[in-house]
Amino acid sequence: MTVRDRMLAAAALVSVFLAAPGLAGCGGTGRAPATAAASGAASPGVPSPVAGTASTTPAETPPADSAEPLPPDLRQAMTGVSWRPGCPVGLDDLRLLRLTYVDFAGTERRGRLVVHQDLAEATLRAFAKLRAARFPIRGMRLVEDYGGSDDASMAADNTSAFNCRNVPNTKHWSNHAYGRAIDINPVENPYLPKGQIMPPAGKDYLDRRAVRPGMIVAGDPVVAAFRAEGFTWGGAWRSGVDYQHFERPR
Repeated sequence: MTVRDRMLAAAALVSVFLAAPGLAGCGGTGRAPATAAASGAASPGVPSPVAGTASTTPAETPPADSAEPLPPDLRQAMTGVSWRPGCPVGLDDLRLLRLTYVDFAGTERRGRLVVHQDLAEATLRAFAKLRAARFPIRGMRLVEDYGGSDDASMAADNTSAFNCRNVPNTKHWSNHAYGRAIDINPVENPYLPKGQIMPPAGKDYLDRRAVRPGMIVAGDPVVAAFRAEGFTWGGAWRSGVDYQHFERPR
């Protein structure tokens, strides 16, 4: 074969190579093989999507806050614990609230409160504002989890509402017995009746100028949220100051 024949043969091979599908060089117009497109294989030089980032599933939306009549199992659990015959309000007048709050780690959690039916929607609105402000709440469990003991609930820094009990050291019904009062973060916001500190761990929070997470102080979003719904704040009382306490009597 002459030199000229060899050159012509080489040129023909190059033409065939460039015409083959998917073999065009940089700037070419060849298309990737149909099998690669169908399999989802990544193109050379293009990073593959990191698992969970290319098509991230949206975070699960927390359930909506709600108010409902007390379900039968809860009515049974409350009877003889936080409620008994002779209490100033009947079980039919109470509502179970299920709501989302922010804990001290910034995580959204679900909690439950029992309040009077007249306050149910107002309470949900107030706590929605606390959640929006990212105000931290230690926990929110029904007082049945503490055997109906207000002291045990406070010691656990539990936010609670209904409990058929008297005002401490008196024979008078508390507004909690009507489902018309709410206590928030009792340790960070102690009750101070006649020189007492309730709960005792609240002694570390007596200096209300040193505001720390979970504390409620005048003019803050917590006070504003509840006042907008007609509640009064025990932290503004002249005696028996009760920083944890919000109430809306009849």
